[in-house]
Amino acid sequence: MSIVIRPCRTFEELDACVALQSQVWGFEDADVIPRRALVVARKIGGQVIGAFDQATLIGFAMALPGVVPGNPPGCYLHSHMLAVDPRYRNQGIGRQLKLAQREDALARHLQQMEWTFDPLEIKNSFLNIEKLGAIVRRYTPDHYGVSSSRLQAGLPTDRLHAEWWMRSSRVNAILSGGARPIYNIEQTILIPAEIAQWKTAEATFAQAADAQLDCRSRFQAAFARGLAVVGFKTDSRGNGIFELASWQPSWKESQ
Repeated sequence: MSIVIRPCRTFEELDACVALQSQVWGFEDADVIPRRALVVARKIGGQVIGAFDQATLIGFAMALPGVVPGNPPGCYLHSHMLAVDPRYRNQGIGRQLKLAQREDALARHLQQMEWTFDPLEIKNSFLNIEKLGAIVRRYTPDHYGVSSSRLQAGLPTDRLHAEWWMRSSRVNAILSGGARPIYNIEQTILIPAEIAQWKTAEATFAQAADAQLDCRSRFQAAFARGLAVVGFKTDSRGNGIFELASWQPSWKESQ
């Protein structure tokens, strides 16, 4: 299978991005990013990058420009949305889209990209931390408010904030398959393998909610102590395990 990764160019391709949001997340209209916003994102320095199987859009990533306060202020990209057609999952397309975002950003001399992700989604956490090299130092409870996403299943939209320092030694080592940095892991936070099933069953929904609250309190306490997520793994039962170490400013420095 030959998948082409390139910027979305036409209104029809942007309409396909809108349709894919509903397919992947089951969004109601109020939660869908409309074509108009995608057009604006492209024109103000953001990104709308698609994955295509021949002429069919099967995935996309959308980013917006952000400003870091300072004198002078800095710029970064906030990757707000990434979706892949369920029929094309587990083929590395999400990673390809992220790498295309990075390539475009570096060509424009940007150093940093950020995005949010649900800590209860184990596969997504593995991609962000282990496959891309993002680090995490922030946790926001109910970041987006009520969501119609079927993946959220009615739970608060708690989110971790990924920081992707795209030229850093850490990211370059992970993307190149080289020797990874060694960290002094001071804490781990476990995500139960059953969490996806607990969320979608009435009998176990309260169990999922309790697991989320426990996760929230552990992350907030860890970040308050100056720890950062630097690793992620799964155990023999499929539980997700975040690994945290004391934050070092050198981790974001360019090679």
